[in-house]
Amino acid sequence: MTGSWRAIHIDEPRLAFGHDQTADHPKDGLFLFGPVASNQNPARMDVGVIATPAGLEKYSKWVASIERFIDVPPPNPKRKRNDANTFVWPGFQAVYGAAWPSKPFATCLIDAGELSRRILGADRHQAIYSAVALYEEALRKYLREEDARPALWFAVVSDEVFRYGRPQSSVPVKLRTPGTRRLGMKAARSILTKGSMFAEDMAAAAVYEYELNFHNQLKARLMDTSQVVQVVKEATLDPPILAENARSSMQDPATIAWNLSTTSFYKIGGKPWRLAELRDGVCYVGLVFKRIERPSGRDNACCGAQMFLGSGDGLVFRGAVGPWYSETRDAFHLDQHQAAKLMEMIVRSYTHIHGSPPTELFIHGKTNFDSNEWAGFSSAVPHITKLVGVQIRDMADVKVFRYGANAILRGTAVVTSDTSGYLWTRGYIPRLRTYPGREVPNPLTVEIRQGTADIEQVMKDVMSLTKLNFNGAEYCDGLPVTLRFADLVGEILTAGPITPHAPLPFKFYI
Repeated sequence: MTGSWRAIHIDEPRLAFGHDQTADHPKDGLFLFGPVASNQNPARMDVGVIATPAGLEKYSKWVASIERFIDVPPPNPKRKRNDANTFVWPGFQAVYGAAWPSKPFATCLIDAGELSRRILGADRHQAIYSAVALYEEALRKYLREEDARPALWFAVVSDEVFRYGRPQSSVPVKLRTPGTRRLGMKAARSILTKGSMFAEDMAAAAVYEYELNFHNQLKARLMDTSQVVQVVKEATLDPPILAENARSSMQDPATIAWNLSTTSFYKIGGKPWRLAELRDGVCYVGLVFKRIERPSGRDNACCGAQMFLGSGDGLVFRGAVGPWYSETRDAFHLDQHQAAKLMEMIVRSYTHIHGSPPTELFIHGKTNFDSNEWAGFSSAVPHITKLVGVQIRDMADVKVFRYGANAILRGTAVVTSDTSGYLWTRGYIPRLRTYPGREVPNPLTVEIRQGTADIEQVMKDVMSLTKLNFNGAEYCDGLPVTLRFADLVGEILTAGPITPHAPLPFKFYI
């Protein structure tokens, strides 16, 4: 290294599990010690299912299968063996200490023929909207008529819905079914902008305010029900049998059991693990922005924030819609007023949970913070809170190579100044004896843009936050959880008409 640059290595963050034991890998800790002790851990998985009869059967079959041991698949000489298929699944109760009955706590059946007819509609906005409506109406009907509520819902979707319920999907002409009315995007925008004398026109146009994405739209339309939903494909629960030499992008059954069980346990209220070394009074916030297309006006983006604690608990805050995106700078920035409002919600929620404001609050963003934005954030935190703004970006222009065949070691960092450096959150992992990637690993650039902090401590925090993804049981992520799901959260926040709602736990969005 030249000048003031210096290379350091950040030790792998330890995770805490049951009996106050620690491990590097979530699967090691869960296998040996079980989840971290919490009075929120369920004794039984009370899961409701929204599915067609075929989907319900696949769900029950899968739940029965994960109660038993699942071995890893035999080595495939055509593929390099990695972490994804070297962990056996010991059984759900053996891992989490909770029963998961194969018979659902509640069931909402969907007519398979009607679902197929709707998702194959010629007008894609109407097709996806009406397909989502089948699931939405079934759940709302149950909530109106029944008092007993599951803690989690599985929305099981067919391969057909998954295939044609995504953006840019196109149904072959020979499979299309006619819609009830084909208004068209141009006419819908005109009605939404100028209004209409006819209520039926307004109702038809409202369909076009929703994103062409079954998963995101379903999540967005059910937010007001306060029901946690896990959307899962039938093929995930019951993978197709492939020919001996056929290739598949599907994970093996043991890996599916690990990942889907972990996210389900988390979404139902359990605590799979937490960071072993918690820094008291520290709060991490990831900024979320999503561009939107509005029929009229200057508003072009929605803002939000994700608040995370070292325990893994998270809340998502929806901010205001406004002209936050600048095409000339290709960047998002809030005005001072909206920045202050967003920060007020964050500090209020943290104080409600802990009884006092945070002593340190780190804001993670993909872009820099301008002066007006930062003034708004600063005005909303109490004097006892140290506020720090950190910009984190993937950097593809810097490559580091080791002697030999292995990639650079995860945790390697190059400190370039008192406020900046490069951090390799991806790389060779001794516990796995491999680098679980294909390309030469790129570093993250970590820059303290506002406030003051120790750059090495900031990098350690970023490393720790790469291990709080409860959407699976993988060793780590390349991005901290504050930014890992920023795009997905933004998409769900803007998947339908944007209306204010109270902060919701992060589990509602993943």
